Amino acid sequence: MPRQQTHGTSAIDPNAHYTYRDYKTWPEDERWELINGKAVPLYGMSPAPKLRHQTLLFKLASQLDAFFEGKPCHPFISPVDVFFPKTGEALDENDQVVQPDLFVVCDQAKLFDEGIHGAPDFIIEILSPSTALRDQSDKRALYEEGGVREYWIVNPDTLEAFIYTLTEGSYGLPRVADLREPTPSSIFQGLTLKARKADL
Repeated sequence: MPRQQTHGTSAIDPNAHYTYRDYKTWPEDERWELINGKAVPLYGMSPAPKLRHQTLLFKLASQLDAFFEGKPCHPFISPVDVFFPKTGEALDENDQVVQPDLFVVCDQAKLFDEGIHGAPDFIIEILSPSTALRDQSDKRALYEEGGVREYWIVNPDTLEAFIYTLTEGSYGLPRVADLREPTPSSIFQGLTLKARKADL
């Protein structure tokens, strides 16, 4: 599909509909997601995440890694492509490709060289100015519809977490937590996550 070129960027046409076939031909130095076929930039046209964002990401990732060691579930950290395919859809036709900040997959059948085919069990998105609105709207809707069992949205400045748990196919209202205190997962018994502002 042709691109609309703009000075200083590859500028994928925001009005076009794309699939993974298009996505995998885009520049390697830019990061994009596909949501309902629309190309949205991660950091290709905006600043990289702030240091606080990345520090919190690694703190939480290390806790997940320690908890799941020796268990069948595996944590992953961005960038890893996660596909939400429709039933019977070829991978190249998929128009839902995202890169969550941090996630856990328990079904080994979903792991492929290209990335994760199907919904992770658990996702954490850490808010940043360029992604905050999308994390709280489009991606929340995608994760709910796709079957992500638990979704955390974390504010790196306040350490507030909004925790959505899938119940009968719907998230409903989030549980609000303070990550300065041990915060339990709703779906993984014994898993708690915590962060200190002093460490960020």
